[in-house]
Amino acid sequence: MSPRMPSPVMVVPDAWSALLHLSNVIKEVGLPQQTLDLVHLRTSQINGCAGCIHLHAGDLGKSEETDRRLLMVAAWREAPYFNDAERAALALAEAVTRLSDRADPVPDEVWAEAARHYSEQELGAMVMSIGLINLWNRVNVSTKQVPDAGRG
Repeated sequence: MSPRMPSPVMVVPDAWSALLHLSNVIKEVGLPQQTLDLVHLRTSQINGCAGCIHLHAGDLGKSEETDRRLLMVAAWREAPYFNDAERAALALAEAVTRLSDRADPVPDEVWAEAARHYSEQELGAMVMSIGLINLWNRVNVSTKQVPDAGRG
């Protein structure tokens, strides 16, 4: 498979730097990188973004993440390998990613559980991070970007 075009973030002036700046602002809040990577991987799985799955699975694989947890992200509800805070983040990521799948896109129970584990600033950063990975997924999937074979 070959891409339809170069990545739009490379052909639209200043898009790459703007998205990287937002990513860095989100990271400054101090959410655990491992949690963000799990959220990015799960969101990318839902959206079928091979490039982002490749990237975030690779990032997690380079961390102290276990292979078992990495393989079980798609079935996190049934897997005993995730703590309550990670489960809350993954549930929020799924709800925010699947906005049109239900009448109440982000149920109060999902939000309340995330709020038990994360501060308001952390929740704000997480919601923006989920939105940002959804943007990357949509850019990559719509233009048929391929995973970087030299990475991971």
